[in-house]
Amino acid sequence: MRKLELKNVVWREGKYHVAQCLNVDVSSFGSTKREALANLDEALELYFEDVKKSHVTRVERPEIVKVSL
Repeated sequence: MRKLELKNVVWREGKYHVAQCLNVDVSSFGSTKREALANLDEALELYFEDVKKSHVTRVERPEIVKVSL
């Protein structure tokens, strides 16, 4: 299997940290940033294990943009 370069983002939401992969629709959480990222790694391994042919969106230079609604 080829090595994938995935881009992830992590943020604090209440008392938890949320980690999300920008390339595929997978996210996880944890009590700490490190735990959230470790849980995301595990979720991604399970995701790619179960997917026969995955579609990985290429994400280049993501930018955080503030929007007011």
